[in-house]
Amino acid sequence: MKKVFLAAVSLTMMLSGAKLFAQDMSKYGPNADECVKYLSYYTEYYKQKNYDDAVPNWRQAYKICPPTCSQNLLIHGSDLISRLIAKNAKNTIMVEGLIDTLMTLQDQRAEFYPKYAATALNNKANYATKFIKNDNKRVYDIYEGVIESLGDKTKASVLFNDFKTAVELYGEGGIGTEQVLDIYQRNLEMLNAITPSSDVEKKQIDDFRTNIENLFISSKVASCEDLLALFGPRYEANPNDLALATNIVKMLSLAEDCNDNELFLNAVTTMYTLDPSADAAYYLYKLHAARGNVANAVNYLQEAIEKDESDVKQDAAYLYELAVYSFKNGRSASAFEAASKVPSMDESLAGKAYLLIGTIWGSTSCGGDEIARRAPYWVACDYMNKAKAADPSLTEEANRYIGQYSRYFPQAAEAFMYDVTNGQSYTVACGGMRATTTVRTTK
Repeated sequence: MKKVFLAAVSLTMMLSGAKLFAQDMSKYGPNADECVKYLSYYTEYYKQKNYDDAVPNWRQAYKICPPTCSQNLLIHGSDLISRLIAKNAKNTIMVEGLIDTLMTLQDQRAEFYPKYAATALNNKANYATKFIKNDNKRVYDIYEGVIESLGDKTKASVLFNDFKTAVELYGEGGIGTEQVLDIYQRNLEMLNAITPSSDVEKKQIDDFRTNIENLFISSKVASCEDLLALFGPRYEANPNDLALATNIVKMLSLAEDCNDNELFLNAVTTMYTLDPSADAAYYLYKLHAARGNVANAVNYLQEAIEKDESDVKQDAAYLYELAVYSFKNGRSASAFEAASKVPSMDESLAGKAYLLIGTIWGSTSCGGDEIARRAPYWVACDYMNKAKAADPSLTEEANRYIGQYSRYFPQAAEAFMYDVTNGQSYTVACGGMRATTTVRTTK
């Protein structure tokens, strides 16, 4: 049976070779016969997923054939070399050589098949992420080379991994603070410039943007003092540069406790004066919030929400922030009103909004009889149940609140004294808020 199988494979290779010979042989280089032979050999093995036998034949084809003879020579080769790297992961010396070959294959594909250059170079960056270990400088240089070559065709994942590696390299002393900040701003701008082809891609881009921002904050690459020292002289030299002022405000906003200083005040004022946008109003909110000017802070955040250029999701995020800020500053009714609008605007924030509303009700003191004073806890639990239904990740926290609030439910006998029974509909109105709930009692 084995001889029959080998004969069949040989016949298939011969037929494939004959088909190739019928074509223009000039593209196969000076050793066209050998080139075609090994192309046929490796291709048949590759189709059968017999990668062990495909590799030596591919090597011969790659050695003899010009890269322009077939793009598959480079594509299949990338797959075969990737498999070899994974298979020989413990052989450091061998892997190093294989990685060099893998990188070269991507460069050749980009050079000789420019229509697919973006795919090839993005693949190169991804291969670097996957296979190059313990050499952040090498990986970083590959990323930067890819970004320089591709510009706006660079994948979002590459932009994130580039910044991540830059942060790691900074930690090793390989690059300085200013360089990391420049990469951060550039990569975010490039992410913002990508036009997603689908909702899935849009979410991926949004996630990478969030991940970059979170990484910047958590890495603490630049303290507030570093940012002030870096951007202070730049602002003094160009106080009316809107782009610079906008960058300064964004960077200072990301640093911890860096909203209450003269540079932030001046930069955000420049923003608002030259372009009274939603962003400018939002940062004025941040400024006044940092300085304890509650009324002004609320007014500017409401202005940001009312601006036409902010989309529904951004408005939902602003409303949730307004609700949190208002609640922290004793404005429960305003907080309730803002948070109540969020779920219908952005489902991803619904759970958090319901949790906040539940917390607001749970901390509300109502006047009246004993039932009226305890009724807010029913509403609080209603919203905690809504919170965990909308966002299962909040279940533990919501259940903890439910456990706390349910202790204050009236006893059945006590409720009976006020002509209130378990399961009855009950309307709660106090503190500028109103809700209809269900009576719940304890034994």
